[in-house]
Amino acid sequence: MTSPSSRVSRRVGAIAPSATLAVDAKAKALKAAGKPVIGFGAGEPDFPTPDHIVQAAIAACLDPVNHRYTPAGGLPELKAAVAAKTLRDTGVSVGANQVLITNGGKHAVAASFETLLDPGDEVLVPAPYWTTYPEAITLAGGVSVEIPTDVEAGFRVSIEQLEAACTARTKVLLFVSPSNPTGAVYPRDEVEAIGRWALDRGLWVITDEIYEHLTYGTHENHSIQKLVPELADQTVILNGVAKTYAMTGWRVGWMIGPDDVITGATNLQSHTTSNVSNVAQRAALAAVAGDLEAVAMMREAFERRGQIMYRMLNEIDGVTALEPQGAFYCFPSFEGVLGRTIGGRPANSTVELAEIILEQAEVALVPGEAFGAPGYMRLSFALSDADLIEGVGRVADLLGRKG
Repeated sequence: MTSPSSRVSRRVGAIAPSATLAVDAKAKALKAAGKPVIGFGAGEPDFPTPDHIVQAAIAACLDPVNHRYTPAGGLPELKAAVAAKTLRDTGVSVGANQVLITNGGKHAVAASFETLLDPGDEVLVPAPYWTTYPEAITLAGGVSVEIPTDVEAGFRVSIEQLEAACTARTKVLLFVSPSNPTGAVYPRDEVEAIGRWALDRGLWVITDEIYEHLTYGTHENHSIQKLVPELADQTVILNGVAKTYAMTGWRVGWMIGPDDVITGATNLQSHTTSNVSNVAQRAALAAVAGDLEAVAMMREAFERRGQIMYRMLNEIDGVTALEPQGAFYCFPSFEGVLGRTIGGRPANSTVELAEIILEQAEVALVPGEAFGAPGYMRLSFALSDADLIEGVGRVADLLGRKG
């Protein structure tokens, strides 16, 4: 007789649920129950998808050609458009045959690790990291080697740290800039230095560029493959339409890499999901082939909101925040708050503190433990100015203000 513990495989049973989605779901459930909860958990733009993209999807629905199977690796015209967009936006030249269209950026992450890793292969993962990366690495049989960074270091990993963490089992460096969850952006010289280190070490680089267009002030996105062209044969670029075009629900991403890697990943996809929804692919085609006018509008709003959040967070007693450089997150340290008793409850970890803030201030934050960074919290500023000011204000009222 099968025991209850063996009904689900150990591999799947060990997967942790997405902390960001869990916080967002809890906030929405409380809101639906009539609670005035403000949620900072969701990592998605609060803007609607631009109209010309929606219209392309409507037209696609009416065209019978989209009612049938299409190539597992993506519509040929979309793959060509992604290659053209990559050259336009990052200066990296690739062929359409080097592109695989995936079911969202998260699927591109999973497919990349599945394609590159054998059991026991190690991946260097600078922390804080997006919650999905370690889970995808583990599912692919790999081992995450976390490299901690902090607010004082600007949440950027150093060559010395990478060198110290590298072993004979290291196969991949995961590189993310702009960063989720920290909002940090690596400067050009550091991106190039890290790329040359990986090249000298013979490592693969998986670089997630999903936030490429969301940088602020003097900060700019620099694609590691553009700065170190010699890395082309050992680099996989991940991207998608979710953040740039406010299309999180459309589920279209892609991976770009050498021919053999893309062929392998395409074969894998042919036996798992087959082609991405044709309607969503047609919408993505309208997005990547179009201009960046809507993106510029969103970036302006995000930059303004990020500045508001940054200033308000740094006014809270015990909180230190890095000025957001990219993406749409602040990742402040709450270490100066931990150890206090707040509203009669002890806050000895950011998990406990997040529960107290949700219960007593009705504000949902994601604790840093989910990102490999205890003592920190992630707050998305992809919400209205009014909700942002009200939400951070409630946290300040609960925890107290400096001075």
